[in-house]
Amino acid sequence: MSGRAAGKRRQVPRSSVTIQDVADRAGVSTATVSRALMTPDRVRAETREQVLQAVAATGYTPNRAARSLRARKAMMAMVIVPNVGNPFFSEVLRGIDAALSENGYGLIIGNLDNSHARERHFVDLAFAGQVDGVLLMNGWMPVKDDRQLQDAGVPIVSVGTNVIETEVPMIIVQNREASEEIACHLTGLGHRRLGYISGPLGNWVDAQRWQGYREGAAATGLDPDSIVRWGGRFDFRAGSAAGAAFLAMAPAQRPTGVFAASDEIAIGFLKVVRSAGVRVPEDVSVVGFDGIEYADYCEPTLTTVHQPRHELGRAGAMVLLRMLDQPAWQPPMRTDLKAKLIVRDSTGPAPAAAGSADRR
Repeated sequence: MSGRAAGKRRQVPRSSVTIQDVADRAGVSTATVSRALMTPDRVRAETREQVLQAVAATGYTPNRAARSLRARKAMMAMVIVPNVGNPFFSEVLRGIDAALSENGYGLIIGNLDNSHARERHFVDLAFAGQVDGVLLMNGWMPVKDDRQLQDAGVPIVSVGTNVIETEVPMIIVQNREASEEIACHLTGLGHRRLGYISGPLGNWVDAQRWQGYREGAAATGLDPDSIVRWGGRFDFRAGSAAGAAFLAMAPAQRPTGVFAASDEIAIGFLKVVRSAGVRVPEDVSVVGFDGIEYADYCEPTLTTVHQPRHELGRAGAMVLLRMLDQPAWQPPMRTDLKAKLIVRDSTGPAPAAAGSADRR
């Protein structure tokens, strides 16, 4: 024990207690305190008890540290997000954070930034015991070399999508049913030439929306194979690219009703075609999916499917919390939340039904 530790204990204001104060009180190094709090299995039981007593005596983050040490938990959950810049995810993250905070857990946001390369670090965090559970919003199981996240021994829940080829509980909205309703909405307005702007190839959510759109078209007597499909991602640039492809078509061949797999895609499409003089909805009706705030502020306001994003995040977090609290509990493998079609100004009668003709 150092001379400083062996002498009279100083009285430290609780608001200024540091890890060094805890180390002095326990008669160990700061590194040992850190290991005892973050990776308790690497520290002897008697040493952990010394640190716990020092934490209680000094008031060093008492709720978090003491609870973590006794429960051998980090009291942290990690959510892996494809791209935090996408406005769809912000409200989902708020729902997750609200549920975790109410139950004493912190949140680590693992932003992939649309890059598989970044997932390696998040796998390391799980294997190092830095998080107690993981919420996935990316649609695949992160890996690093020969290690998969699912082998880290922490509960995993998928939010907003399915983790392909992996059995983990998922909380999703009714993508297929809502997309079928979009097709019925457009055909009900007289549209017979339909278009679809997709998300990434192989994406599970996009596949669900494409399937529902095709089924809705078929239910109204249209050949689903006649739907013009443009590939893309869930972002503005994909919508802009699809808009350019739309403009390159002969006016008489262009779809008059277009469903974009996300609101960002739809807004990018709207900007490009309207800049070229195409009227929305007089010449082409456009529908998005997600219900982000921008959809109510773009011009024209966007018809879209509203996802209950806050509820989606909260429901996923609550499943994860129960898995942490009751390890023997078997969660439902799929929980569906309803989505709602919100009709705004970007959809209207098909040109022929409105008595106008394709002029651009």
